Amino acid sequence: MKNIGFLSFGHWSPSPQSGTRSAQDTLLQSIDLAVAAEELGADGAYFRVHHFARQLASPFPLLAAVGARTSKIEIGTGVIDMRYENPLYMAEDAGSADLISRGRLQLGISRGSPEQVIEGWRYFGYQPEEGQTDADMGRRHAEVFLDVLKGEGFAQPNPRPMFPNPPGLLRIEPHSEGLRDRIWWGAGSNATAVWAAKLGMNLQSSTLKEDESGEPFHIQQAKQIRAYREAWKEAGHSRTPRVSVSRSIFAIVNDMDRAYFGQSKDKDSIGYLDENMRAIFGRSYAAEPDRLIEELKRDEAVAEADTLLLTVPNQLGVAYNAHVIEAILTHVAPGLGWR
Repeated sequence: MKNIGFLSFGHWSPSPQSGTRSAQDTLLQSIDLAVAAEELGADGAYFRVHHFARQLASPFPLLAAVGARTSKIEIGTGVIDMRYENPLYMAEDAGSADLISRGRLQLGISRGSPEQVIEGWRYFGYQPEEGQTDADMGRRHAEVFLDVLKGEGFAQPNPRPMFPNPPGLLRIEPHSEGLRDRIWWGAGSNATAVWAAKLGMNLQSSTLKEDESGEPFHIQQAKQIRAYREAWKEAGHSRTPRVSVSRSIFAIVNDMDRAYFGQSKDKDSIGYLDENMRAIFGRSYAAEPDRLIEELKRDEAVAEADTLLLTVPNQLGVAYNAHVIEAILTHVAPGLGWR
């Protein structure tokens, strides 16, 4: 395991029991948690994106703010739903945030998952082309986004512009060199992992995937990673890809940890993302550090990945989440070969 970071969904609720009672609370605490995680030595601060929900949504203002407040930690998403995105405008936002962070952006994107609103992307002005699904539309947006990130000119310049243009066709600005190699695809199936490899994207695999074999979650996820790496090799890409997996992991080192997570489920579960897709959801890990190390060593997908993203309970506040991260980095991660 080379890299360990956190993944926040950015939940907020006006409930008195919540440490994040507004969107402002969630955004400001997300920045503070990224700063704290960097100080603790974590490798990444990642944020989930959901629309029409009391969670983090438009990611680029947050990513830019984190980039301005930190200097080392990777800053990313896991994931942006491409069904909702204008890929050219997104390329401008991404280029700006990456330049502010001095090249630390790691953008996870995907075709999306079931949302709070039926066909919510239609409210954003998007609809699939004739004969295509919303998933097809999300992948098409992703392909356009990847293409413009190459930094090649494609737009015909005005012969009488307000300001002088460089010669030739114009590209999206600002352009951030190297960002194209730091785009990840959140794959929910083996087939989409293979597709991502062919396009030269890194792989993100979360705590759920399509149940394709009936085997335990970590075994199915490990097979997905191996299929991805084989497809990457066959595609002939020159660089080495990165692979992340997400896990809910809590080291119980005090009574508060035990009160919060002592009864966490330790088994996979099955559900349906829609009426046709059966999905498997990975178990949570909560135990004393020595036991956690042994359990995680038996997790085949954790062993296959180079990056582990720890899902954090952001509504419990910055101080407690920093403690959760520190406990893993101090008591568990060295036993998994981290650093």
